[in-house]
Amino acid sequence: MKAVICTKYGIPEVLQIKEIIKPKPKNNEVLIKVYATTAHIGDTRIRRVDPFLVRLIFGLFRPRKNLTLGLEISGIIEDVGKNVKSFKVGDEVFALTGFGLGGYAEYRCLPEKVKEGKQERKGLVAIKPKNLTYEEAATVPAGGLTALKNLQKAKISKGHKILINGASGSLGTYAIQLAKYYGAEVTAVCSAQNFDLVKSIGADNVIDYTKEDFTQIQDKYDIVYDAVMKSKASKCRKILKRNSVFINNYRLPKIKGDDLLYLKGLIEKNKLKPVIDRTYSMEDIVEAHRYVDKGHKKGNVAIRMR
Repeated sequence: MKAVICTKYGIPEVLQIKEIIKPKPKNNEVLIKVYATTAHIGDTRIRRVDPFLVRLIFGLFRPRKNLTLGLEISGIIEDVGKNVKSFKVGDEVFALTGFGLGGYAEYRCLPEKVKEGKQERKGLVAIKPKNLTYEEAATVPAGGLTALKNLQKAKISKGHKILINGASGSLGTYAIQLAKYYGAEVTAVCSAQNFDLVKSIGADNVIDYTKEDFTQIQDKYDIVYDAVMKSKASKCRKILKRNSVFINNYRLPKIKGDDLLYLKGLIEKNKLKPVIDRTYSMEDIVEAHRYVDKGHKKGNVAIRMR
């Protein structure tokens, strides 16, 4: 099968399409024919070795053999292991591969269930929302789940005021919609050219970070979510109410299969919708990464694998 291999750490050109062995599902796994994946910021950070910890996980001096990036996918189940009960051949699915990666390939095996001690829980594969394309569905697992777990960690509820820094990116666009679903008042921090976008998905107020330092404004918030991880809790004290919460993407609660089903339900009720900036083919993966590296994408960048 074809896969995009990270041959070295560095610039987007280190990504090369190569032939590797097609995987076979184990007893508890499904084999997914991948139709779409994404150029996620997490993928680009691994490629760029940002942070250095990447080397300890994926290879100290160079990436491990046939390292295939790709944190999230959508596609069709082509085969199932003998113990799989929840899925069948032909099911349309979307999934989080997480730091197991592997989304930049024509096929990916993932477990139906995951063991936690003596217990089993649902894996991070779910039936694709009926109202999304493969490209749209592929953008949900990583960004959608990260935003969801952050807001759950903050215990967001009706009447809260939340400020979202990096509101026009992948996490930000999901966080705006989820916060509005929970009944919060949302202030979006982004550039002025993205004001219309963030307002269209629910932002009540906007701040242009190129003209104003949001940490110095007079308003106070119950939650400040730094979705782009460019600020600190200490810098945001002035705008935080007493007993309020600063969150970024560290120390998230454990993601479970039910979380993905929860997002699926919101999507099918039209309460949540992916924002896609651009879609590239697998052959244009280098260009996709180059675009994400610029740091100005709106929402998500999808990769069409077929």
